[in-house]
Amino acid sequence: MDDLNLYDICITVNDREIKARVKAETSLLDFLRENNFMEVKRGCDKGDCGACTVIKDGRAILSCITLALQADGSKVYTVKSLGTWDKMHPLQQAFVDYEALQCGFCTPGMLMSAKVLLDANPKPTREEIREAISGNLCRCTGYQKIVDAIEAVARGEYR
Repeated sequence: MDDLNLYDICITVNDREIKARVKAETSLLDFLRENNFMEVKRGCDKGDCGACTVIKDGRAILSCITLALQADGSKVYTVKSLGTWDKMHPLQQAFVDYEALQCGFCTPGMLMSAKVLLDANPKPTREEIREAISGNLCRCTGYQKIVDAIEAVARGEYR
């Protein structure tokens, strides 16, 4: 590969600095997956489904339509940054308790969108919750349990 067509970037992912050389057209999704962040799901590759949602500098973004170059120097967080099996993040625990997931494909993106919402607005209305997750498509749940779980965290039922 011609080095003239590669760009040096450094992205901090889940508090770990990742340096790489990428093509200009490399998506952030591809960069993440190539660096073993497989929890970031590849869905539509067009920015329609939200499965690839990550947090970049405090904002929920679609990694499939964001270039890796656009994230150079940024802090990016994936769903693995939220919690562990032993100590789940309140949103993760609420999703389990409220049965807000079925196949689980949309769950990482939903969780990341919900986290950004609650970080900015700790007491959202149900309508604000629906708006915040509106870019994340779910084929299984019908969204009711997802909204219920996020609302439970907002009410302080999970710490």
